[in-house]
Formats: sequence, C-alpha cells, structure tokens
Amino acid sequence: MGQEDQIAPEHHDAELASLSARVEILEREIAELRETSKGKRRSFKPGKTVAASSSSAGTSTAGTGAPRPSLEDRIGSQLFSRIGIVALLIGATWFLKLAMDNHWIGPLGRIVVGLVAGAGLVVWSERFRRQGFNAFSWSLKAIGSGILYLSLWAAFQLYHLLPAGVALAAMILVTAWNAFMAWSQNSEILAAYALAGGLATPLLLSTGGNHEKFLFTYIFAIDLATVLLIRLKPWPRLLLGAFPATVAYFIGWYVGFNAPEYLAITVFFVALFFSVFASVPIVRRQESATAGAFRITEIFLPLANATFASLALYTLLQDAGHHPCSPWLMVAFAAVYLGLMRLPQTAIASAVHLSLAVVFLTIAIPLKASGRWITVGWLAEAIALLWASGRLEISERDSAEAGGYRILRWLAAAALTLGFCGLLVQPLWFGKPVDTAFVNARFATALFGIAVFAGAAWLSLHTRQAGEGEPSWRHIAGASIIALNLVAIIACVRELNTFWSGVSAHPNAELRKALAVSAFLMVYGALLLAVGFWKRSAFIRWQALVLLVYTIAKTFLYDMRNLSQGYRVASFLALGALLMAVSFAYQKDWLALREPENSVPHEGGER
Repeated sequence: MGQEDQIAPEHHDAELASLSARVEILEREIAELRETSKGKRRSFKPGKTVAASSSSAGTSTAGTGAPRPSLEDRIGSQLFSRIGIVALLIGATWFLKLAMDNHWIGPLGRIVVGLVAGAGLVVWSERFRRQGFNAFSWSLKAIGSGILYLSLWAAFQLYHLLPAGVALAAMILVTAWNAFMAWSQNSEILAAYALAGGLATPLLLSTGGNHEKFLFTYIFAIDLATVLLIRLKPWPRLLLGAFPATVAYFIGWYVGFNAPEYLAITVFFVALFFSVFASVPIVRRQESATAGAFRITEIFLPLANATFASLALYTLLQDAGHHPCSPWLMVAFAAVYLGLMRLPQTAIASAVHLSLAVVFLTIAIPLKASGRWITVGWLAEAIALLWASGRLEISERDSAEAGGYRILRWLAAAALTLGFCGLLVQPLWFGKPVDTAFVNARFATALFGIAVFAGAAWLSLHTRQAGEGEPSWRHIAGASIIALNLVAIIACVRELNTFWSGVSAHPNAELRKALAVSAFLMVYGALLLAVGFWKRSAFIRWQALVLLVYTIAKTFLYDMRNLSQGYRVASFLALGALLMAVSFAYQKDWLALREPENSVPHEGGER
C-alpha cells in the first residue's frame, strides 16, 4: 500500500503536464485562426463587390455564390450606361445631320464617318468585355454592326458610291465577323445580331428587280449556316428568325415575280429550303436541351416546314397548270417523312414525322380521287392505320420510346371519322340520281364502310392494351359499332326509298314505302337485340332499344296518321308482337342479365 501511495502523485503530475501542453497547443491554433480571420476581413473591399456584381450581371458564366447587385448598383452600372450610349448616338447623329445640312461633309465623308464609327464601336466594345461587362459589350457591338450595315446601304442605295457586288461582299464580311465573335465568345445574342444582319442584307441591297437565283441562293446559305450552328451550339431560338425570314422572302418574291417559266428553278429552291430545315430534328444532340428547345426543333419547326413547303409547291404547280401532279406531290411528302423516321431522332420527332406522313396521305386521297372513292380511300387508310397501331403496340410495349402506336391510333380515329362523314353525305358524291336499288355504287360503298367499321371493332377488341390512352381501343370499338349500325340503317333506308320511288305509278307506293321502312327498323332492332343477348353486351342491346323506341315513335306519330287502315293494322300488330317478345325475354331473364357485366363486348363473348 505504501508504494501505491507514492506512485499515484507522480502519475497525476504527468497527466497534468500532458493536459497543459495540449491546452497550450489549442490556444496557439485558436490565436492563429483569429489572425487569419482578421486578415480576411481587412482585405475585403466594397469596390470589388460592385465589380463582381457587374460582371455577374453581364455574363451568364458568373458563379452562383456572387452577391446579387442592388437596385442602386443596377441603375448606376447598367441603366445609366445604356442611356449614356443612346445619348451619345443621338448627339452624334444630330452632329452629322448638322454637318450634312451645312455641307461640311460630302457623301463620301458621310460614308467614311459611318464606317469608322461602326468599326470603332465594335473594337471599343471588346474593352468592356475583357473587364467583365459582357451585356454592355454586346450592346455596343449591336449598335456598331447596325451603323456598318446602314453605312454600306447608303453607299449603295443613296449615293451610288459602291457597286452591288462590293456592297454585298462588305455586308457578308460584317455578318461573318459577327458570327465569328458569337462563336468565339459563346454568345447567342451575338449570333442573333449576325443572323439579323445577314437576313437584312438582301432587303437593304434590293433594286426592285427579279434576282431569284441570287436571292434564294443567299437565303439558303444563311439557313444552312444557321442549322450548322445550332448543331454545334444549343441555340435553337435562331430558327425563330431564320425560318420566318425565309418564308417572308419567298412570299415577297412569289407575289412580285412568279411566272410559269420559273417553275423548275423555284421548285428546286423550295426543296432546298425544305431539306435544310427538315434536317434539324435528325441526329439527336448529346447535350441536355430545355423543353423550349424541344418544342422549337422537334414540334414547331417540322410542322411549320411541312406547311410552308407543301403549300408553296402546291401553289406553284397550280399556277403552272400541273394540277394532276398535286396528289403525287402529297404522296411524295408522305414518303419523305416515312423515310425520315428511319434516321436517328427522338421519340417526339418520330411521332411528328409519322403524323405528317399520314396527314399527307389523307390529303392526297381527295386530290386524286373523286366522289365515293374519297370515302373509300379514307376508310381503307383508317383500317390500315388501326392494324399497324395494334402491331406496333405489341412490339413496342416494352421499349423505352414506345408510343408511336398511340399517334397511329389517333390518326386512325380521325380517318374513320372522315370516312363516316363521307358515307353520310354519299348522295352529294353522285351527280345523277340512282335508279336501281341495292345494286349500285352507293350501296356498295356503304357495304365497304360497314365492313371497315366491323373490322375496326374486331381489331380494337382483339388488341391487348398496354395503357389507357385516348382514344383507347375500347372507345374506338364502341364508336365503330355505333357507326356500323348507323351506316347500315341509313344505307338500307335509302335503298328502300329508291326502290319504292321506282314504282311511284302504284297508287299505294308511298304507304308501302313507309310500311317497308318501319318493318325494316323493327327487324333490324330485333336482330341487334339478339346479337346483344348472344354477346351478352348491354352496349349493343341499348342501341337496339334506342332503335326500337324510334320505331315506336314513328309508328304512333307517322304511320297511324298517314297509313291506310290495312297498313296501319299491319304496322301496329307487328310492332306489338315484337315488343311483347322483347318484354318477355327481359322478364324471364333467361341470360341472367341482372348480373354485373361489361358494357362493351369482349373478344370472347362472356367475361
């Protein structure tokens, strides 16, 4: 015990010494940190903050950690500087006007002053860019470029100091320089300035003459350069300037100078314009693009380009008297868009191209066909699209970019609607009345429509759904069944009217026609009800009930008043017997109809 009492104090002294050393080290480190913090605070200068804020306002590459400029800073550093530029330009303009009015400066001097001032502003703007004032620098470049363009225009148009070729070369040089600066400085706004200047050049150098080859070659070169640029830089908004300007120049030339002898060369240039803009959605970019960029390059531009090219070529062919070529033009457009679908592109672009191909085929049908063949063409197209949609859904349901079948399904529904409307207005397709009932082209067209709608219903019910798209397969099936019944009823009633119109010499022809129509509606309603019982489909049975209600209304409101006594008796007896049979079938509930069941028939009948 004595030894332990002697060792304990020595051990405690060692621990205290170790702890004291550690405390001294920590105090030294804290003191160093305080000195470092004071040094950082002393090195902070407000002027640097303002400069950094101005720099971040002028360039899109500023760090996210930079402080936001205050309202005072924005007014002093940006607003006042821009107002000062405008004031200087106005003052210089008034000085030049004063010098011109007093003949201090001749035409050549005015042009030289303009060129020097424009070039000087462009060069001066680089000083601000190097200091971080990018927005200010770009504004100066825009003003300088504008002065250069206007000076060259005045030298050519007002004072005739430069020939057209020299003025054009100088303007192209200014445009190329702006494009180079946009590229080197990665500035979309400078690219927009260059594009605006390039597109304004033909307008500035216009002499009022017909220079189609030169004009369209120049515009094509601008368009091609724009498309190449947006493939390398994410600047799709440039297309919002290039494409409308191309359309505007074409319309301006067409209104003033188009003639049949220019057909070949004009078609060639329209094809060039179409090709360069049609290439934009092809070859998917690797960089991430915004939703706005997708809307421009993959939706807006393809639709606008197709509209412009098709209308331009169609109008040119019509003016030149080549109307028979119009449907083949639409077929050619459809083939082009089907071919574009084979190239690398996004799912959105592929869907748009597919839609355009089908639309052009739909337009080609009425351009080539006439009368009932328009309806036949639309119906045939509809059933083909529906079949292709079903096949694509089965093959693409597990793919990452599935969805093309949904576009086809929409287009098939639209074609079915067009075909149905064509069947309803069939009498308008025929220039002369039909004399023979049932054995005529009108009834044959109706039978074809009935077969198409039956096929559409069958395809829709036998295609497995991958999702609940709109319109869904079941909706198309239901609409097709309704259309089938309407077409069948209307077609048969028309043929009955035609038959009894052929025996108008008979004194009771009108009465017999009314009775025949009522009898047909009763029989058709009974058959439709039987099919509904067989397929256990309330959807079909409800259609039969609606038809029977219509027949009841016709019998009581028309037949009772207009038919003779004998025909009236026959009509009411037949209707009464039919209704009693239907009522008995429902009351007995032979098919257990009170159990829950699906409203639209399935492929297997019962479910």
